Parts: sequence; C-alpha cells; structure tokens
Amino acid sequence: MLLKTLGYILQGTGVTIAVTLVALPMGFLIGLILSIVSVYGGKAASAAAGIYSTVMRGVPPLVLLFILYFIISGSINLSPFWAGSLSLGIISSGYQLEILRGALQSVGSSQMMAARALGMTRIEAIRYIILPQALRIVIPSWANEASVVLKDSSLVYALGVPEIIRRAQYISASTYEPFLALSAAAIIYFVLVFATNRFLDLLEARVRVPGLELSR
Repeated sequence: MLLKTLGYILQGTGVTIAVTLVALPMGFLIGLILSIVSVYGGKAASAAAGIYSTVMRGVPPLVLLFILYFIISGSINLSPFWAGSLSLGIISSGYQLEILRGALQSVGSSQMMAARALGMTRIEAIRYIILPQALRIVIPSWANEASVVLKDSSLVYALGVPEIIRRAQYISASTYEPFLALSAAAIIYFVLVFATNRFLDLLEARVRVPGLELSR
C-alpha cells in the first residue's frame, strides 16, 4: 500500500520541481540586481532595497499567492501554477537579496578600488572582480534558501496545483489514512531536499577558493 501511495504522490514531484525551478531563479535574479543596487547604488538606492527586502520578508507567501491569483490574475490571466511560482519567487527575492548583499559586502572594498585604479568601470569591476568571488562565497547560505523554496512549493496546493501535497491530500481523502499519505510525501520532500543540499555542497567544494569565506 505504501509503495502504491508513494508512486501516485511521486507523479506530483515534477510539478513541485517545476515550481521550484521557476521561483528560485526568479528570486535569485531579482535579489542579485537589488543587492548590487543596495551595496553600490548609494544611500537612496540602499534604503529602497532595504524597504523592499523588509516588506517581502514580512508578507506571508500564502497571502501574496492569493493576491496574485484572486486579484491580479483577473487582469493578466495567471494560471494557478504561475501565480504560485511567481509569488514564491517574489517572496524569496527578499531573502536572497539579504544573502547576496552579505556576500557582496564580504568582498573587501579595496578590491573595488584596485579595479578602478586599473581602469575598470564600476560595472566591469562588479562583473569581473566582485561577483565571481561573491557567488562562490554565497553558496552555503544560498543552499538554505533553496531548501526553503523547495518546501514552500507545497503552498501552491492551496490553488489546486497537483503537486506532492495535493496528491497526498487526494490519497488521504480516498483511503482515510492521512498518516500513510503524508508520510510518503515527507519521504519525497526529504529526498529532494537532501539531493539539493548534496549537489550544492559538491558545487561549493568544487569552486571554493581557499581563504575566501563569508565571515571575512
């Protein structure tokens, strides 16, 4: 029975992964741009990025999901999948902004000055000197956010998206054995999170530069 239940719920794994693969890179892109603006854009830009981060980290993901789907989707026709994925990406961008800002600030300001002294523009220095170091430093902290987004993808079940939790709910309702269904879902999530963290650990070990750490 467990194997049959596990097999059915596994069919929702692709949806869970798809939601994560939309939300996580979206959050990274927004967070990266805003973190650069925050660190190198002056006081006003830093303050604006800080307000954005505070708001996004203070809004429950489910609230933003409902806003996108039940209010905004009336104007731009968002499907439940896209409403859920985009809301998670927006929320994640607030956390990733802070993670990436810390990584950028950990790269000594002297390196920016040295790059400018060599004739690089500010943008060139960020692209070729600062970012390659910061993106190596940030991997361990970013791995935590990747795990959070992967688990938060379960929230899209509230819109009827047939991901892991929604399928577990179907099994629970039809068999009246919620423990079995939810245990199977928990096993799948554990495997996904473990595999994600393991991959990022290997990536961090591969690109690590000795002496270059976040605490620097």
